[in-house]
Amino acid sequence: MTSREIRQAFLDFFKSKGHQIVPSAPVVVKNDPTLMFTNAGMNQFKDLFLGEAPIKFPRVADTQRCLRVSGKHNDLEEVGIDTYHHTLFEMLGNWSFGDYFKKEAIAWAWELLTEVYKLDKDRLYVTIFEGDASEGLDRDMEAFDFWKQWIAEDRILLGNKKDNFWEMGETGPCGPCSEIHFDMRSADERAQVAGQSLVNADHPQVIEIWNLVFMQFNRLKDGSLQSLPAKHVDTGMGFERLVRCIQGKTSNYDTDVFTPTIGFIADKSGIKYGLDEKTDIAMRVVSDHIRAVSFAIADGQLPSNNKAGYVIRRILRRAVRYAYTFLGFKTPFIHELVPVLAAQFSGVFDELIQQQDFVQKVILEEEVSFLRTLSTGVQRFENYVEDNSVINGDFAFELYDTYGFPIDLTELLAREKGLSVDMEGFKQALQVQKDRSRAATAIDTGDWILVNEDEGFEFVGYDTLTAKTEIVKYRKVVAKNKEQYQLVLSVSPFYAEGGGQVGDSGELVSEETGEKIYITDTKKENGIFVHFTNKLPMDLSSTFIAQVDATKRLDTENNHSATHLLHAALKQVLGTHVNQKGSLVNADILRFDISHFAKMSEDEIKQVEDIVNAKIRENIPLKEERNVPYQQALDSGVTALFGEKYGDFVRVITFEDKFSKELCGGTHVKATGQVGFFKIVSESAVAAGVRRIEAITGTRSAAVIREHFELVQHLKELMNSPKDFVSALGKIIDENGALKKEIEKSITEKSLALKSDLEAKIEQVGDINFLSTLVDLPNAEAVKTLAYALKGAVNNLFLVIGAEFDGKPSLTVVISDDLAKEKGLNASNIVRELAKDIQGGGGGQPFFATAGGKNSAGLKTAIERAKEFLS
Repeated sequence: MTSREIRQAFLDFFKSKGHQIVPSAPVVVKNDPTLMFTNAGMNQFKDLFLGEAPIKFPRVADTQRCLRVSGKHNDLEEVGIDTYHHTLFEMLGNWSFGDYFKKEAIAWAWELLTEVYKLDKDRLYVTIFEGDASEGLDRDMEAFDFWKQWIAEDRILLGNKKDNFWEMGETGPCGPCSEIHFDMRSADERAQVAGQSLVNADHPQVIEIWNLVFMQFNRLKDGSLQSLPAKHVDTGMGFERLVRCIQGKTSNYDTDVFTPTIGFIADKSGIKYGLDEKTDIAMRVVSDHIRAVSFAIADGQLPSNNKAGYVIRRILRRAVRYAYTFLGFKTPFIHELVPVLAAQFSGVFDELIQQQDFVQKVILEEEVSFLRTLSTGVQRFENYVEDNSVINGDFAFELYDTYGFPIDLTELLAREKGLSVDMEGFKQALQVQKDRSRAATAIDTGDWILVNEDEGFEFVGYDTLTAKTEIVKYRKVVAKNKEQYQLVLSVSPFYAEGGGQVGDSGELVSEETGEKIYITDTKKENGIFVHFTNKLPMDLSSTFIAQVDATKRLDTENNHSATHLLHAALKQVLGTHVNQKGSLVNADILRFDISHFAKMSEDEIKQVEDIVNAKIRENIPLKEERNVPYQQALDSGVTALFGEKYGDFVRVITFEDKFSKELCGGTHVKATGQVGFFKIVSESAVAAGVRRIEAITGTRSAAVIREHFELVQHLKELMNSPKDFVSALGKIIDENGALKKEIEKSITEKSLALKSDLEAKIEQVGDINFLSTLVDLPNAEAVKTLAYALKGAVNNLFLVIGAEFDGKPSLTVVISDDLAKEKGLNASNIVRELAKDIQGGGGGQPFFATAGGKNSAGLKTAIERAKEFLS
């Protein structure tokens, strides 16, 4: 079977068992603060396991793109080294939400593997949870009894809490699990060593392929286990490993999941795969990493220097490093793999083929940038080893942290020169960074404390800014030593951050006591609206009036609706290729990122502004449609965004049917006239193929227009109100430039006039011409002109000049090139030592260096001490 057939057989099998087949969620997580990336198939169903969302389908199956390169699940450094770890991988899964449990999950797993996929039963082993006395958990005899109906008892093995009790994290849904392992060794190997002894022993040919998790507990903050409202099944089967087993390969990379990309790399590099371990690893790294980077970009995450963007950049740079070091690629080529990948996943994950050009261009730009950085890092290494016999740990860490060098690349460069690396020092520096990063992001989140019975949440913020409500539950959160509380309300008018729009703030007012609690922010977490506050109300059981900050909401709505008008206008002016790649909408400004590969001209910006403002003046009424079937919305021509996970029913926002029609959950103006006026304030590059537009509307645009008008009026008054303001201002600028040149000329002449006076003061000290003196010159450039004039006229010169600019002392040291080489004199070292007298510091080159300070009284001492360096 091909990999495509294997994937489809899984989905068809579970569809026949009454499962709803659902699409993969984006690999980039947008509504869960505990995750950057989807790292397990169950992520998109978390709220169902916790009982915090209604269950539409009790049985579900899918293939989910997962990324494991950060946090607890971090496989990055193993990827490519072994044969079965990956950054991005597919997780085939079937779920039961309060429906079937262990019996059906086990029976169907066995049926699929042995009857549909025809895997050899004699190569299969299963594990069950052995129990844990400290947790009060018994051995999972229920799973054992079900398994022994299908497999010999000596193939049912016991697993400890680490291997056979699955937990989402430190808190959250969890339960015992049953793993299925496959022994791929040869008949001779299997005859010599029983497979039972190699299960969960990290043997590369005895691998876990499927994990059946029986979700029945919720782990609380104090470590205790609480039974979930219902029992669930959550299974995850590694697609790449499954294909390997079915196709009878010894490595995931030998299957048709990876052979198209590895074949392309081999052809491009002229190196055959399978001949050398180093080049094989490099090809595996590149073929794996291009998948992770491509799908992350397609799902909306661009490479950057922080958070999720940094993870993607780091993965891509690791691929570039391996290609550069082991495959000889000194110019970009990884972006050329995108079409190969897009074709391979056509009809499976079409997000990639639909954005193929965009993804390619982003990767190309990153490659060009990093190859430049890599070259700079190699040069830094070469410069460093000229004066050092051991690679200092701090320097190795600098290469790692700043230039993206893995430590093994630094070790490789060092070995080539017969040097060693201070690994202990490197590890210490790395640990310091990790500790600092962990401390900066550490959040201590308490358990939810129930206040009132939860009878379902209602968001009313589309229709009203006030609502009568109760607190359903709350929890305490401590971040950066600051205490905060999070509240869940029964009814809320507060919009939760999403779709680029910031969350609402406002007040909770107790109906009984009148006490006011300020809501600082509102966010969505796994479908729940979470309201942030710095303190709890005195009476949690009170009835409250929730009041949204109306001014902030109104200004935010103006900006949000303007992004829709802007998006449509950009498509008209720049072309239909323009798609939204990110946005930020708050009360002050709107920021809108688009896919476009050239800087917008002034004329294009003006055209866009004119279109948007024309639509504002038309006062187009909002057409809002709620609970529209997703496919129906798409068929109507609505704009949907890549990387967003839409439900079965969506909200459609329209401002004129043939102009702007988008899927959107945000809040909007009732008619476009409310936006007032739209003005673009900046247009810039964010990444390859991505431009960022910032604009203002409403009261902010009115304020800015007033400020600019007043500024122009003030300037006119200062210039005696000329008729042609622009020409008059240009004339002043020209005159100012001419005057500056005259002043610079005068200063240069003054500097050179001093030259002959100072030459007469030069003292002969052995074979050195020495001069240390104070001068009266207006700036550092004048001193530099004088110093270089003397250096050019006098051989074997050792010159120290002291001066004062705007009350700040300055020192300049000049040494003839021959003198610096023959006598070992170094201007940079000397100026740093003399700078101590003026309470300052500086540096430069061996023949020219400067220093500044704050103690002018010390200049005389420094000048007098200069001669000491000749002895």
